[in-house]
Amino acid sequence: MEKLSWHTLSKEEVEEKLSTSFSKGLSKDEAYRRLEQYGPNELEEKGRKTIFHMFIDQFKDFMIAVLIVAAIISGMLGEWTDALIILLIVVLNAVLGVIQENKAEQSLEALKKMASPTAKVIRDGMPDVIPASQLVPGDVVVLEAGDFVPADIRLFETSNLKIEEAALTGESVPVEKHDERLEKEDVPLGDRVNMAYSGSIVTYGRGKGIVVGTGMNTEMGKIAEMIQTSQETVTPLQKRLEVLGKTLGTVVLAICGFIFIIGIFYHHKESKEIFEMFLTSVSLAVAAIPEGLPAIVTIVLAVGVQRMAKRNAIIRKLPAVETLGSATIICSDKTGTLTQNRMTVQQVYYNGKFFNVNELEGRDCIDDHLKLLVTTGVLCNDTQIVVDGANKKAIGDPTETALVWLGLKVGLDKDILDADMPRVDELPFDSERKLMTTVHKLEKGYRVFTKGAPDQLILRCNRVLLDGKVVDISADHLKHIQKANDDMASRALRVLGMAYKDLDDLNYTDKEKELEDGLIFVGLVGMIDPPRPEVKEAIKVCQRAGIKPIMITGDHKITAVAIARQLGILKSDEEAITGAELDRLSEEEFKERVKDFSVYARVSPEHKVRIVKAWQSWGQIVAMTGDGVNDAPALKIADIGAAMGKVGTDVAKEAADMVLTDDNFATIVAAVEEGRIIFANILKAIQYLLSCNVGEILAVFIATMLDWEKPLLPIHILWINLVTDSFPALALGMEPAEKDIMDKKPRDPNARIFSRGMVRRIVYQGFLTGILTLLAFTIGLRDGLDIARTMAFAALTFGELVHVLNVRSNKYSIFRIGFMTNRYAVGAIAISGLLQLLVMTVPFLSNVFEVVPLGFKHWIWVVILALARLVVVEMVKLLGYNTTKDEE
Repeated sequence: MEKLSWHTLSKEEVEEKLSTSFSKGLSKDEAYRRLEQYGPNELEEKGRKTIFHMFIDQFKDFMIAVLIVAAIISGMLGEWTDALIILLIVVLNAVLGVIQENKAEQSLEALKKMASPTAKVIRDGMPDVIPASQLVPGDVVVLEAGDFVPADIRLFETSNLKIEEAALTGESVPVEKHDERLEKEDVPLGDRVNMAYSGSIVTYGRGKGIVVGTGMNTEMGKIAEMIQTSQETVTPLQKRLEVLGKTLGTVVLAICGFIFIIGIFYHHKESKEIFEMFLTSVSLAVAAIPEGLPAIVTIVLAVGVQRMAKRNAIIRKLPAVETLGSATIICSDKTGTLTQNRMTVQQVYYNGKFFNVNELEGRDCIDDHLKLLVTTGVLCNDTQIVVDGANKKAIGDPTETALVWLGLKVGLDKDILDADMPRVDELPFDSERKLMTTVHKLEKGYRVFTKGAPDQLILRCNRVLLDGKVVDISADHLKHIQKANDDMASRALRVLGMAYKDLDDLNYTDKEKELEDGLIFVGLVGMIDPPRPEVKEAIKVCQRAGIKPIMITGDHKITAVAIARQLGILKSDEEAITGAELDRLSEEEFKERVKDFSVYARVSPEHKVRIVKAWQSWGQIVAMTGDGVNDAPALKIADIGAAMGKVGTDVAKEAADMVLTDDNFATIVAAVEEGRIIFANILKAIQYLLSCNVGEILAVFIATMLDWEKPLLPIHILWINLVTDSFPALALGMEPAEKDIMDKKPRDPNARIFSRGMVRRIVYQGFLTGILTLLAFTIGLRDGLDIARTMAFAALTFGELVHVLNVRSNKYSIFRIGFMTNRYAVGAIAISGLLQLLVMTVPFLSNVFEVVPLGFKHWIWVVILALARLVVVEMVKLLGYNTTKDEE
């Protein structure tokens, strides 16, 4: 279909171009023909990954590839037990990843809601209700309060029509619509007041329009297209584990090559010895790789994801939870994310004074002037109160529902007031008068209540209520009222004026003039979509944690700045910029200046993507929160996107990495904290496994260089790496958060896993492990090779279990943090210790592992050498050498 700026065409031109009729609509035959031509009114959905594809994706990792190669080589050399154990770990890792990813997809499906299942149309001159999917360009659609707009529509008839477009534009206040053409072509979406867009909601009035776009040709469809074509980002954890895998792979190849060359040098004439050296080098390679690490990282992340779910966050992809822990920027939509998405009266002005609503709430009694002011807003109001169990729900225009809630706060119930003063006549609101008037029956006579735009209302008032008396309005009164109005408006409050008058009868000849002239001015109310109560504290925590919060909204600049200032996001007005101002900046100019801005107002989806990309160009990790369709492209392209589960649109949920089931911005802060905890614990697990593995390598390497007998057999190394080390490493993943975790700056997104402090600890703790293992071996050699290997095996295993206590905190002593603060660690040490004892004492297992019974003196040495590691590391911590300054 031809692409046109429909808002710039007159309604008659639209009727002609789409070959339809205002009164008759399309014929059923023509509608069927167009359905064949344009297709159903549905968004095209990119196919979901199958379970098989999810499974295959788990193997696209360098470390996994190294493990598979190691398994193949082990199998080729006849080491089938080693090969099968490694492959089992690889498959287990893949299965866990698939289960979590699929589970998250199912959780998301449960959140989906139908947007617009049916549409009211006129076909062949008759009204009809059809599935929204069958709408075609040229259809005439009837819109009424409560309807979802089922397609993009050019309005040709309106009656007090208001449409809420928050999901598409970010504006929380419904937009008043009319049917006249607009002159300018480049009008922002939120200002195209003669259009109704798919996915928006009719909150007031009624209207008719011609469908001009369906399916992917709607504004929502354009956003869906942007989402499907955008590239998914790689998380910091994925990047770091990829680097770790490649580093380990390089080390492994170097070790294998070096040992093999040494073996050839020592035994170049003995082919059997050369083959044995090759087997030894492969064993060392297996020792170098922490085979259990991929599975441990996956399980630690999965456990973190389950904890997140209990805190109202559904993680769709496993590594995404860590990304939040590295987040340096959080871009958030205002409406419904930072704010409550519910208009609320903040301030009232009457009797020449301002009063904040929280000062009025809970009063035992209110003065007559305030009672009259609130009663005017509650009765001159079309809101319907619905009882939902023990709660009351207000259904209607958000501005009017705010007035009803104000009434309830001060003890004035709309239902009771309606019963006491029933409505008998009205003048509905219209955009020309900007007023609404209702007439109510009193015991004697009638009372007229009028509310509306203050500048229009004041023109109809000739008196004012002051100090309980009605007096003629003066220029001084008008000046004070105008000043009060300006003051409220400057703080982004939406201001309504209230007035009344009494009538003896309803015998009027000019209804509008006689009802709305000669009014008595009562006061003003100022309302706004207020911030969520918990958000201000959440933003303080973000800023303390070195994270910059940024507001991105389709709302007006004055409103955005007012909310941002309340929340502490912005300090000066220079930090705010509009979409139009942003358009005037080139890509390079904007990249240079992006750090200057904290608030973006009146922006489009393209702007949001541009903002996220600008921050990413500085190497920042960008999180994007939001609930509307307009958030979806940026949610997709951000390092992590968090969509709202309750009010979030399906498009936003599909684009996001995480869905917040309670729609609470504070949950983002909890996710950031959880991400930091998980990453810190993964680092502890990596440090633990690698320091243990370095010790194993060192022990075998030194023995090989000195041409000793091997102190450890390959099955010993695999047992330690895959079984006795795995439970403690998992327990380290459950370590509670350090108290100051949210007082530290985010980890540098470009920092390697192997920081200076990490390398230092792995080296000295690994060296300590290797030396103590060789010491056990040499002590045992006096009683034979079998006793020596058994002692080395036992000292290494139990020493590594003791080492868990060292790694729980790199800064604080285990005696300070307490042994029982991580009961999982205590349980893991006990289970792994028991398994090791079974291997060493059960005859069948002893034969498999080629170990022999130890005497009392041997066990004494094993215990001493195992505990020596705790003593040495505690001393290093005491001297302050266990961490570097940048880690503290």
